[in-house]
Amino acid sequence: MAEKAPWAPEFAYRGGALCVEDIPLAAIADEVGTPCYVYSSAQLERRFREFAGAFEDVPTRVCFSVKANPNLAVVATLGSLGAGADVVSEGEFRRALAAGIAGNRVIFSGVGKKASELEFALANDVYQINVESIPELEAVSAIAQRLGKDAPIALRVNPDVDAKTHAKITTGKKENKFGIDLAHARAVYRQAAKLPNIKPVGIAVHIGSQLTSLRPFETAFRRVAELYRTLRADGIAVDRLDLGGGLGIRYRDETPPAIADYAAMVKRITGNLGATLSFEPGRAIVGNAGVLVSRIVYVKKAVTHRFVIIDAAMNDLIRPALYDAYHEILPLKGPATKRGLKEAEIVGPVCETGDTFAKKRMLPTVAAGDMVALMSAGAYGASMSSGYNTRLPVPEVLVRGTNFAVIRPRPSYDAVLAADRLPPWLTVK
Repeated sequence: MAEKAPWAPEFAYRGGALCVEDIPLAAIADEVGTPCYVYSSAQLERRFREFAGAFEDVPTRVCFSVKANPNLAVVATLGSLGAGADVVSEGEFRRALAAGIAGNRVIFSGVGKKASELEFALANDVYQINVESIPELEAVSAIAQRLGKDAPIALRVNPDVDAKTHAKITTGKKENKFGIDLAHARAVYRQAAKLPNIKPVGIAVHIGSQLTSLRPFETAFRRVAELYRTLRADGIAVDRLDLGGGLGIRYRDETPPAIADYAAMVKRITGNLGATLSFEPGRAIVGNAGVLVSRIVYVKKAVTHRFVIIDAAMNDLIRPALYDAYHEILPLKGPATKRGLKEAEIVGPVCETGDTFAKKRMLPTVAAGDMVALMSAGAYGASMSSGYNTRLPVPEVLVRGTNFAVIRPRPSYDAVLAADRLPPWLTVK
């Protein structure tokens, strides 16, 4: 009988081994090496269908937030189900195109789009540009004139709503850098309507990430819906509402809203507007669909602590160091029980005290060579990783049933070193 992880049913212990779908994670790690990211196709598809299905009775576009996990195979998996893409750079736009998502299914967000990026978006028939400032609005107009195109824009408004999430991932308060203050939005829309080659098509809002309550969403959406009515009365023919992303997932003991409850709230507020809705879920789709598998290098018994040193590091998964984020850590041999648990500090090999994944975490008896999985690592894991300490980038693996494929290989040291160039005045003997 399988013991499933309550937040990720595609991950379960079977016969004493932690599996992803129908494959033991240890079998993947033994072949690919550690550390490695492993994603479940079944969960990606299930979560997307659940989200899209909750809005199937209203005109809706669901655009996956590429920054959460930009791997081409992940983006293509979702694109094949009908997902569009929410991007924040030309590079992400190019990833969406390479994954089979056409430009007219792409929303271009972000507070600092360069002229070259805006040109690329317009040249590729972008569905919508979410404009965040008057200078950006003027830049879009000038570029669209030069290209002889009309630019479909939505102003991202800042509704001054506290999302009650981590300070570094809240985006909807007045002091945040994002969007145009709601009180000024009406005047800016009037300005936009007069600019050449600008086509105001909608309103956009996004108040933060990892929200576990519907209340901040509802407050923000009501304010945006009122602006929508006002603009329509002014004769500005907006017909889209881009409600962003931000719906949280379970990392530990959170109880995020069900997608069905979120959808019911949205439809209650927007149902009489006649607007096409857009959403940009990222973490809600991919967060619990991935794990980071790591092997224990040493167990070090110090004076006051027991350190479990693993071969993954903060450059592979920076969320604990950056946000004090919690990730469940499970042994690949199990299932884990409360018997025989010992307190441990789970740390990586990087020469930074911040290279710590968990403090005072209760773990079963483990030894060098054993492997563990850091759960809920599908979002902002590989996408925020780096080569700090000249550590090799972590490979990524996608699973479907009994099959798996490496979707980003681990490069060689030679390939990493070859990316650097010596100037002509330096020679190495």
